[in-house]
Amino acid sequence: MAAKLLISCILSLFLTFFFKPSNAAYNVIDLGAKSDGETDSTQAFLKAWAAACSSVKASTIYVPTGRYLIKNIVFRGPCKNKIAIQIKGTIVAPTDYHVIGKTGNWILFVQVDRVSVIGGTLDAQGAGFWACRKSGQNCPVGSRSITFDWATNVMISGLTSINSQLIHLAINSCKNVIVRNVKLIAPDESPNTDGIHIQSSTGVTITGSIMQTGDDCISIGPGTRNLYMSSIKCGPGHGVSIGSLGWGVNEDGVENVTLTNSRFTGSDNGASGVKISQVTYRNIQGTSATAEAVTFDCSPGNPCRGIILQDIKLTYMNKATATSSCKNIGGMSSGVLMPESCLYEG
Repeated sequence: MAAKLLISCILSLFLTFFFKPSNAAYNVIDLGAKSDGETDSTQAFLKAWAAACSSVKASTIYVPTGRYLIKNIVFRGPCKNKIAIQIKGTIVAPTDYHVIGKTGNWILFVQVDRVSVIGGTLDAQGAGFWACRKSGQNCPVGSRSITFDWATNVMISGLTSINSQLIHLAINSCKNVIVRNVKLIAPDESPNTDGIHIQSSTGVTITGSIMQTGDDCISIGPGTRNLYMSSIKCGPGHGVSIGSLGWGVNEDGVENVTLTNSRFTGSDNGASGVKISQVTYRNIQGTSATAEAVTFDCSPGNPCRGIILQDIKLTYMNKATATSSCKNIGGMSSGVLMPESCLYEG
């Protein structure tokens, strides 16, 4: 009996080792992508996505070192299992900004679940588009570099995005998104190059990230709930802004937002427009580009409530002369506060 049991265990281990289901893997080079930065590799990436999305096994799409030219692309779900996109190289947009600038999105994920984007660099080559905007010419609408619409259980880790035409990373109508250790970089004079924009989304966490942009480091739009941000290095940029995009009179509010252990350099931040409640700023340090370092400009019809300021140290021109401004806002303040809090208890 003991011998039979031993043989059964050995056979079980043998079968487990040699016939254990493995993840499916798709290398974009094998599907026709070229790493020269000049050949259009869009179709190869779409082929990799189609194979991974239809696989019943968990899949990995692998982008090796090199530069890969990609035009506007949509990765659409739902898919049959989870997908990891492992990027070692750089994905670049065409130098002609009109190519990706016509649709509003360069790289778009729609209705995906359990997708992770790991590592790599996105280069939207936005300088030509910025120049067009500044000159007042008839320009295309411009594109966000990477967008997630109606997605769930997403992770973006270790990704670098440079020279976005508009927003680097947009999270719209999503649930359970983790963004960690990303770098989002554009010149401080580049217009509307927000680092991350979140809207109509629940359960977003952003940690350990660096944002140097020409607009908001993080912009928080209507319908955002349960957003946690920690260890953010912001600047240059307009800081973290919460408020209305002015798209409608019945916009959803913003609720339960926390920003902690972060540093701002040459930034400003504020809130306006929609109903904002339960927002916490804790252990925030840095310098402001303007004398008014903290601005809360909430509307009389939708006053901000439950705002907490704790241990805030923002200076202007390296002096303790920065000020704060509050309109229609109530909350609590504690700890060291520079500038002095303008909140009233409420």
